[in-house]
Amino acid sequence: MIWIILIVVLVILGLGYVAIYNGLQTTKVYTEESWSQIDVQLKRRNDLIPNLVETTKGYAAHEKETFAKVVELRNQMTQVPNDDHQQKMEVSNQLTGALKSIFALAESYPDLKANQEFTKLMEELTNTENKIAYSRQLFNSSAASYNQKLMTFPSNIIAKIHGMLKVNYLEVPAEEKEAPKVSF
Repeated sequence: MIWIILIVVLVILGLGYVAIYNGLQTTKVYTEESWSQIDVQLKRRNDLIPNLVETTKGYAAHEKETFAKVVELRNQMTQVPNDDHQQKMEVSNQLTGALKSIFALAESYPDLKANQEFTKLMEELTNTENKIAYSRQLFNSSAASYNQKLMTFPSNIIAKIHGMLKVNYLEVPAEEKEAPKVSF
C-alpha cells in the first residue's frame, strides 16, 4: 500500500515538474516571438527608407546630411546582432529621430508635402513606427510574464536547474522620457 502511495506522489510530482517546465518554455517562446514581431517591423521600416530618401531627395537635394544620417543608421541597424535587443533598439530610436527630420522637411517644401508618393510613404512609416511601439510593449509584457515565472516558487527552482535567465526589458531613451519643451 505504501508503494502505491509513493508511486502516486512521484507521478504527481513528475507531472507538476513537467507542467511548470512547459509553462516556462511557453512564456519564453512568447517572449522570443514578440521580439520577432519587433524585428519584422524594423525590417519593414528599413525596406521603406530607400524609397523615402529617393522620393525626398529630388525636392530637398541640399539636405544631403539628413539623408546620409538616415541611410547610415539604416545600415548600422542591419549590422547589429539579432540577439543584442538593447543595441538594436538604441539604433532604432536614433533612426526614428532621423526620420522625424525628413518628415519635418515636408513643412519647408510644399511640393514635397503635396507629392502622393511621399505622403503614402510617410503614412506607411508612421504606421510602422506605431507597430514598432506596440511590439515593444508586447515584448516587455511577455518578458515580464517570463521573468515573473523565473522569480516565483516553485518555477524558480526548475528555471535554475535548466539555466534559464532573466530577459531584459526594452527601455525608453532618457530624452524621450523628458517633458517636451513648450514656449509661448
